[in-house]
Amino acid sequence: MAHPTAEGSMVHGTISSDQQVTTPPSLRAKPKPESKCASVSDLLSKSGFIENDQPLQWRVSPTPFLLSAKEVAFFDSLGTHLLRFYRSLNRLYLESVKGTQPAWVHEYLDQGKPPALLEFGRMKRFRDVLPDVIRPDVIPTEGGMAITELDSVPGGIGTTTVLSRVYGELGDSIVGGTQGIPEGFISMLRGRLGKSSGSGCVAIVVSDEAEDYRKEMAWLASLLQDEGMDVFCVHPRDVRFTEEALSIVTPSGEKPVSLIYRFYELFDLKNIPKSELFMYSAKKGRVEITPPYKPWMEEKLAFALLHHPILESFWAKSLGSDTFDVLHQLMPSTWILDPRPLPPSGIIPGLRMDDSAVSDWRQLDQATQKQRQFVIKPSGFSELAWGSRGVVIGHDIPQTEWASALEQGLRAFKTSPYILQEFHKGRQFNMTYYQEESQTMVSMSGRARLSPYYFVAGDKAPLGGILATVCPKDKKIIHGMRDAILVPCTTSV
Repeated sequence: MAHPTAEGSMVHGTISSDQQVTTPPSLRAKPKPESKCASVSDLLSKSGFIENDQPLQWRVSPTPFLLSAKEVAFFDSLGTHLLRFYRSLNRLYLESVKGTQPAWVHEYLDQGKPPALLEFGRMKRFRDVLPDVIRPDVIPTEGGMAITELDSVPGGIGTTTVLSRVYGELGDSIVGGTQGIPEGFISMLRGRLGKSSGSGCVAIVVSDEAEDYRKEMAWLASLLQDEGMDVFCVHPRDVRFTEEALSIVTPSGEKPVSLIYRFYELFDLKNIPKSELFMYSAKKGRVEITPPYKPWMEEKLAFALLHHPILESFWAKSLGSDTFDVLHQLMPSTWILDPRPLPPSGIIPGLRMDDSAVSDWRQLDQATQKQRQFVIKPSGFSELAWGSRGVVIGHDIPQTEWASALEQGLRAFKTSPYILQEFHKGRQFNMTYYQEESQTMVSMSGRARLSPYYFVAGDKAPLGGILATVCPKDKKIIHGMRDAILVPCTTSV
């Protein structure tokens, strides 16, 4: 999940097509930036997405984030590449378990996971099941785009939907269209329901750990109901269990559940009421769960496997040369912080300090600021592995803190592996936002994270929309915050 942005201030509501707020005529022709920002805030309130007495938790810009036609084409094609990556990663893992790929692959991906969860995820009935929503974190750099990680339980779906609709209502051309995300979500749900043996409803199950996203997902569920879908946002404790089915109580009565959209992390299962009953029902084929209970699909260290020279032939064959080349360039070089000693002739593949190969992680302890252009972060299956928690940027801290962070990552290997990843500096963008205190437009130089949302449909993953998060340039970690500008993406026509 991404770090919360403004989800904490969202409320249940809808902005269905027959309830769209009519744009005032005075705003249809080149409105002043101040008026445009006021209209954005007003439409957000009228949509039911933001409580009337609550301030926005981000900065409002009069314009969406502009992408070139070439960049839009890149994002349109990226989803299919990432779906192939997920499919190949799943295959690599299962073949490693079987013994036809190196055993250390699944051993890395299994590190720190409960055996019962791994056994469940490996069941034959789930063998080919993949996440149905894919959201990469993409950083535009001076040298092109860089994908820093993938998220299959992403927040921000509701935020991106409402912002796309609001800016579209005010005349902007939105990448993915104003209906792209809800249509993609509905298509994904229907595709998954088609594989279910039941005819029940969809339950978006949101855990306490993900509480900041509950109102966002409730808003989305209400929107999907207006589009004719039986979708409800519930807490895990609201799901009822019998030997025959799972069910929930809805405004129109109790309904069986055919599909659970999992908005909770697998590391948190022990804190989720009835999680064992969800697994039991899925095992018996009485309910579908997406994304699947496959913790190996949610590890950042998968990037290290893509770059490992021993696995190069597997990836090239499984992905195809085109996708392999694209992802090899987009995904930064990544290494697993494995503290086990190497033989005298061994080196860490691809890792160098200036012109010297590295054979021991502690060689990096004395790295200079220039040499510390790396990020250290938990790989997954940890409360520190989402929302920019646990992230350390090497060149942004003193050398002693860097050495300490490196040591911490190595010591955590047995329970929660960490990774070392090349740092890619985002290029700067100049945007304006409305400052409430001074009631004026303010210019801001910042760096952007682009979050495209893809919804799996067969062998493709069409783009639904893109959220741009632009933070002030002095912020090293780009995530949702009060100082950030949040806007959908647009393109010149």
